[in-house]
Amino acid sequence: MRGFGVASATAAAIAATSLFVSTVAADLDPIVIKGSKFFYKTNGTQFYIKGVAYQQNYDGNGTSGSDTSTDYTDPLADISTVKRDIPYLQQLYTNTIRVYAIDPTVDHSEAMSALADAGIYVISDLSSPSESIDRSDPAWTDTLFARYTAVVDNMANYTNTLGFFAGNEVSNAPNNTDASAFVKAAVRDTKAYIAQQGYRTIGVGYATNDDADIRVDMADYFNCGDQSDAIDFWGYNIYSWCGDSSYTESGYDVRTEEFSTYSVPSFFAEYGCNSVEPRTFTEVQALYGSQMAPVWSGGIVYMYFQEANDYGLVTVSGDTVTTNQDFKNLASQLSNVTVSGTQMSAYTPTNSAASCPTEGSSWAAKATPLPPTPNEQLCTCMMESLGCTVSSSADTDNYGTLFGEVCGYGDACDGIAANGTTGDYGAYGMCNSTQQLAYAFNAYYAAQSSVASACDFNGAAATKAATSGGSTCSSLMAEAGTAGTGTVTSQPTGTGSGSSSGSSGSASSAASSSAGATMNTVLGVESGVLPMVFIVTMAAVSGMGMILL
Repeated sequence: MRGFGVASATAAAIAATSLFVSTVAADLDPIVIKGSKFFYKTNGTQFYIKGVAYQQNYDGNGTSGSDTSTDYTDPLADISTVKRDIPYLQQLYTNTIRVYAIDPTVDHSEAMSALADAGIYVISDLSSPSESIDRSDPAWTDTLFARYTAVVDNMANYTNTLGFFAGNEVSNAPNNTDASAFVKAAVRDTKAYIAQQGYRTIGVGYATNDDADIRVDMADYFNCGDQSDAIDFWGYNIYSWCGDSSYTESGYDVRTEEFSTYSVPSFFAEYGCNSVEPRTFTEVQALYGSQMAPVWSGGIVYMYFQEANDYGLVTVSGDTVTTNQDFKNLASQLSNVTVSGTQMSAYTPTNSAASCPTEGSSWAAKATPLPPTPNEQLCTCMMESLGCTVSSSADTDNYGTLFGEVCGYGDACDGIAANGTTGDYGAYGMCNSTQQLAYAFNAYYAAQSSVASACDFNGAAATKAATSGGSTCSSLMAEAGTAGTGTVTSQPTGTGSGSSSGSSGSASSAASSSAGATMNTVLGVESGVLPMVFIVTMAAVSGMGMILL
């Protein structure tokens, strides 16, 4: 992420004739996927994204903090600002906006209804700045799963929800491509959750940066293998057309050839280089022209709001919106776009999934297995079963040292392993940091015949009464195995922590809320466990001073 006067004719017609199946939000014809193209579900016309990135004050991109407060402004929460901006989005022929983080506890019915009335769809990222997969410390945890499924619950029943992004530029260089294994697991589990909850089919994709060293492997990795694990669409953040460039000078010709055989829809999730200002957006004619339109499904211009990075199309001050020269240039370019595509009934997909890349110097993510599906109940059951746990007085700032120490003692950390390069994953590697540390403390304690002195770690650990947790816990933990290295096939039912979108989602949310309620009392740190490579290094040092009990 860098720091289309009316909607398209088809979208406007659909918006004008939409039926209201709810008293809350107007319906647009859902967008469906067939092969490598998007289509309107009802009339089968091919859909091309004419989009604008729409969010102020956001910085995500694969880095995550430990602060779990609301660290972003939900762009769909304030209906007055959405209504303020819709006329300007319509002047840009917008039929899609991309939002990078929403608050899943907020009701977005008014905003989604207003956007639907304007013929505008929404692609929503699932993460937030403090709840995302961190490229330097990758993990796919029960906390992140709760965040992702809450956003799905909130948005799924709006027919103008086009799709979700499970990550944005998480792996952005060869030295952090292992993180892609965790993002692909997030794609897999979000898709499974949508199906499990009985929602309509909504695509889950990924948005990548344009790094020459990894872009081909990235696209192949997320598209390869079991298609229930693979992305439904591919978003490309690309800024190589700057100023008065050309189809060949920008490299668009090479990128188009690369994606000509891709088996799912691909589009520009961000575009609009600003190294030459004002931006003239001459790439628009190429993107929707005869050479690119057969391959790409349009694109999303970065960005609506003017901020410090100088990518804004408009400047906003209170209720006043001032259009910039970039706005006028983009509107002019899009006014000349005519793209018809093909009819869904006449289209027979021929492209097949890519082959998985081989791990090497420029690619580190193993194709299979992927990290396990987060399961709150399993983590809760595990915590109940422990005789040694994390003391309430333990300082979270010392977790790194504590992990290094306990992981130096034999195989205490096998059950919390999470290595995207080797494909080694412990059953509890998706639990939160406190739960993982407690598991490791207990594993060491058990290996030392449960003598009290083995559950101390300078006061960071404490003994407690172990409980069985009932038959469900027994079954789950049997799948995990005594060493914590088994495969748990029982699937979670979600969290229900989001505000449901429309009446049809209420029952599933209530059921899910009951299933996940016990996790609310578990002490935890939400940023995940430290990278296993760091733990192993610390363990090698700490193990030298190990005291045999």
